[in-house]
Amino acid sequence: MAATTLEPTAAVPLKRRKSVEDGGWGSPTTYFVALVVVALTLAPVAYIVLGGFRTNSQITTNPAAFPNPWKLDNYLEVLKSSTFWQQFFNSAIAALATTVGVVVLGVMASYVLARYHFRGRGAMFALFASGLMFPITVAITPLYLVIKDLGLLDNLLGVILPQIAFALPTTVIILVPFLRAIPREIEEAATVDGCSRLGFFGRMVIPLSLPGVLTVGILAFVGSWNSYLLPLFILNNQEHFTLTLGVQAFSSQYSTDTAKVLAFTSLSMIPALVFFSLFERRIVSGLGGAVKG
Repeated sequence: MAATTLEPTAAVPLKRRKSVEDGGWGSPTTYFVALVVVALTLAPVAYIVLGGFRTNSQITTNPAAFPNPWKLDNYLEVLKSSTFWQQFFNSAIAALATTVGVVVLGVMASYVLARYHFRGRGAMFALFASGLMFPITVAITPLYLVIKDLGLLDNLLGVILPQIAFALPTTVIILVPFLRAIPREIEEAATVDGCSRLGFFGRMVIPLSLPGVLTVGILAFVGSWNSYLLPLFILNNQEHFTLTLGVQAFSSQYSTDTAKVLAFTSLSMIPALVFFSLFERRIVSGLGGAVKG
């Protein structure tokens, strides 16, 4: 009886097999690079926030040290300022109005592109996609002339409308896969039950695409809050300034008071940071759903 020989199989290294099967920690190099990136990202934010708790003499003596002692005077003076709160509400109004406009118009446009078949649908979607290649920096001069002709200079509406327009391409790109992934069987069953197209849109489409809707809403809010170039060109009166312009005006007015400028800057960016941190998982899940769709 002939003996059969078995070919030796390549042995999987023990460490690698343990990492794959037991969910090991992975490469230390990856964690080191990640920690370096996180440190480089958070260091400027931490410096600004901590700088508001210091005095000018502390910053001059040792710029990299922690506050000693901690001072609340800078933050309290900024919070007592009516200028800060006026600019805060201007930023909040612009961000909320932009978010509502982006969500409403984006959902309607995406629904048509995702669920209806008509001539030119692909060209229309390509037109929205091409909008990603034209940032607001490129179009700021003709945009300024258009807003001037509409009589919207030094008006928050002159900031809100362009922000909605420039946020729509990203919104459509994210929402179309969500709406396209809704099964046709659900729409057919709703039609059999007597549900109109508008009823199906409100009762089924919006709830099923809620992760994508929340994602585009959060991105629109944060983008509007952090917008600087467009308000710089459109707004001239300090009463209409948003917080991004307020930081520039405040730093010019109190150029010798570095600690107070840092306090004003940190208070102006905290709302966007908190808002983004609270809904970070929504953004990740929404973008993941868009990629899968």
